[in-house]
Amino acid sequence: MSGLVVHLPGGGAGGGAVTLRLGPGEVARFGRGDARTPVELRLDDVAVSRLAGQIRVTDDHWQLSNHSPTQSYLVENPEGAGEYLRVPPRRAGAPIPFEFSRVVLPARAGGAVSFQVFAPDHLYLDPPGPGGPLTGRTVTAYSLDETATYFLVLVALCEPWLRDRSPVSVPTTPEVVERLRGRPGCGRLTARAVSSHIDYLAEEKLRIGAPAAAGAGRVERHNGKRDAVVGLALRFGIVREEHLALLPPSRAEAVARG
Repeated sequence: MSGLVVHLPGGGAGGGAVTLRLGPGEVARFGRGDARTPVELRLDDVAVSRLAGQIRVTDDHWQLSNHSPTQSYLVENPEGAGEYLRVPPRRAGAPIPFEFSRVVLPARAGGAVSFQVFAPDHLYLDPPGPGGPLTGRTVTAYSLDETATYFLVLVALCEPWLRDRSPVSVPTTPEVVERLRGRPGCGRLTARAVSSHIDYLAEEKLRIGAPAAAGAGRVERHNGKRDAVVGLALRFGIVREEHLALLPPSRAEAVARG
């Protein structure tokens, strides 16, 4: 694993979002913090310890340490239908296996505070050949989880090409939200969440940048990122026609079946 991304949706000075990128061996501390206890992720709630815990990145996973003497923390897998781990008080270096995680701490305001951790470079081996040694195997260039929401977003972006509609543009973010609305688990998907999944695909999973011209605005950069994601996914066969079965029936399909 080359590193991970930690995202605090609302935190830091002025309540703005905080995003950290950590490589193997690096550490990020989280908690309420103060002048004598600096933290990289500031969680502004009186029920959170000054130094509540820390994240450490290793070569192939990440670890969570809980510094609280009394409170357990939860690490949820938002893609895993309720799957979670409980990290008990004073637990050091608990290994976290999820590719996408939400770390949840008990709090007074709203009952909990949380931040997200993306571990983008989980590697998958090729199927073993007959009698082939483990050292002779290769790993996939793009390690995507086909059960994850970000992969559904990618399939929805690629759908017009796969259905041979000769499209003139990539589906917009609102169009992706509408396309996935009928799928179980996607009913509350928002445009902001879809945009985050596209950023994650471009920057972490597929490792491409948005090919926008210098001086281009935010909308132009985002459109360029969507175009680049779709182009790479189709060129290398990351998304194929059989993946369309992951999408809910389209309106035309629903009418045909009815």
